[in-house]
Amino acid sequence: MFKFTTVGAGHFIPFLIPEPKDPQETSQMHEHAPSNGPQAPTAVQAEAVAGPNPFALIGWRMAFATAGLAILTGLAPQAGAQTLLNVSYDPTRELYREFNEAFAKHWGAEGHAAPTIEASHGGSGAQARSVIEGLNAQVVTLALASDINAIAEKSGKIPADWQSKLPHNASPYTSTIVFLVRDGNPKGLEDWDDLVQDGVQVITPNPKTSGGARWNYLAAWAWAEKNGQDPKDFVAALFRNVPVLDTGARGSTTTFAQRGLGDVLLAWENEAYLALEELGEDKFDIVVPSVSILAEPPVALVEGNLKDEAQRELATAYLEYLYSPEGQAIAYKNFYRAWDASAADPEDVARFPKLDLVTIADFGGWEKAQPEHFGDGGTFDQIYVSQ
Repeated sequence: MFKFTTVGAGHFIPFLIPEPKDPQETSQMHEHAPSNGPQAPTAVQAEAVAGPNPFALIGWRMAFATAGLAILTGLAPQAGAQTLLNVSYDPTRELYREFNEAFAKHWGAEGHAAPTIEASHGGSGAQARSVIEGLNAQVVTLALASDINAIAEKSGKIPADWQSKLPHNASPYTSTIVFLVRDGNPKGLEDWDDLVQDGVQVITPNPKTSGGARWNYLAAWAWAEKNGQDPKDFVAALFRNVPVLDTGARGSTTTFAQRGLGDVLLAWENEAYLALEELGEDKFDIVVPSVSILAEPPVALVEGNLKDEAQRELATAYLEYLYSPEGQAIAYKNFYRAWDASAADPEDVARFPKLDLVTIADFGGWEKAQPEHFGDGGTFDQIYVSQ
């Protein structure tokens, strides 16, 4: 019998592992794959789970981690096979699970040995700190540029001009922020000003650890500015309605969808669509606010962690494949707004509504917005500490 296991974040474990006789044994498992595991022509999947997961518990097609590390690897590595670790932000598990399999097939078709591809997921800010502190990532695919800038500045492992290395400022896809409400929208929440009403509970992650939460915060700030309200007072009022701050977007989805806490989840657009698809359109509705923000999740090589030219070739090809028609189609399929629709299902492209979107440039870029709003002593600290 095989099942998912739950261990602490950062452990390397096989996706399919024998069920232990004693539940305590789950904490003793390590990173080797089982010798009697099911065979696959190219890869099997592994996942480390660090907490309850609404999608696993309510019947998603696979069990997905709240935080941790997934491994895609050939069971019998070939001579010369390379390893790559992609450190990513919280709600990209489904995207990179599918993308990694497609890339592994593409890489093999190019005549290379089957690679070992690992993916770590968590709050974007926390993930960036892990890389700064020594996590051996070869690529990062994070929620916002300021997190990659922090790696570049504090570790020196990413060049300062990293955004010039790939198209669209190194963002192979975009997203935005929407509201996920319970079926029928019982509180009648239609726009940002509804979220500061008495009796409304708003679920959002912590902007200090989550990239998505920073986009949430800035979208709310932009609405207030466009509607003649004091943005600091407005965002402070919004956070007074937040009962709990999870560290990442998937944790907040757990709080909202599994624990049943809150009236509205401030969600990545892709996470909201995924909830409808997997949990059922009869359970939740998506509300599109009048103003939101263009979220541009960027990617980069962690050049200081590339051990040789062969690994550099693999990591470079991995990021470039995100921009290929096949990679872009996978992004569209997983509810991201990609750039190249040539190979995408037209229905995947047509689903997205048009929005009034501000950009990070409206806040002076991340170089200004990060310290001003989210740095130590910044606006968020002033708002939240005072509560």
